[in-house]
Amino acid sequence: MNEEPHVWHYGLVAQLWAEFSGDTPELPYYQKQIDRFGQPVLDLACGTGRLLLPILRSSIDIDGCDISADMLYYCREQAESEGFHPHLFEMPMHELDLPRSYKTIYMCGSFGLAGSRQLDQRTLKRCYQHLEPGGALLFNLDVEFANPKVWQMWLKDNRETLPQSWPAEGSRQIAAAGFDLIYRSRLLDIDPLEQTFLREIRIEKWQDGALVAQEERTLRGNMYFKNEVIYMLQAAGFEDIEISGDYTDQPATADNTELNFIGTR
Repeated sequence: MNEEPHVWHYGLVAQLWAEFSGDTPELPYYQKQIDRFGQPVLDLACGTGRLLLPILRSSIDIDGCDISADMLYYCREQAESEGFHPHLFEMPMHELDLPRSYKTIYMCGSFGLAGSRQLDQRTLKRCYQHLEPGGALLFNLDVEFANPKVWQMWLKDNRETLPQSWPAEGSRQIAAAGFDLIYRSRLLDIDPLEQTFLREIRIEKWQDGALVAQEERTLRGNMYFKNEVIYMLQAAGFEDIEISGDYTDQPATADNTELNFIGTR
């Protein structure tokens, strides 16, 4: 298996994120942790700036980094339209090599996308190296067993039905510029032994009733559980590891849908 990242955040997918990913339910959590650990801040896998831009508007010293030049293009375009000029870096997270260190680094929805598990481990080590003493790395992790529909796909009989067929109906989003983006996604493969998944997305762009562009892209990710992530953080050098649930200050339980990790240097 190719160890390098295999992500879909390019082309029409990047445009979809830029146009329609404006919800930021995690923002208060990250703002609170930035207040706790301090600035400067790095948004690792910042994408089109869903979280970076509102944090930037709060006069926080924040940089962004992403593997996709397309995502960074939209992030920069929106920031500059508001008079901001953040430092944005294009590179894979496992190759993180930036000119300064940070008090707070966060990854939102991106841990497990570095490629192989070895590259995920290298990502944690790179983050550790970019933190100032006392600084912290924050990231979230989906709880696989919290979603019955997804969890059932780990079973042999259900895996044998893969790849899924494309949904008959896609989700339609209408952009302010007047074009429509219609997207569908499906699960291609899931390997419970290796704890990996492969998903595919198809996006159509319609203008004045005509199909003007269509793209299909795939995303490969690694799935993790709580204790193995703790070991990975410890191996990367982190101490005082905290785990809470669903972007709260409450300790994680088996009923949470997301786990939030904090590792301190």
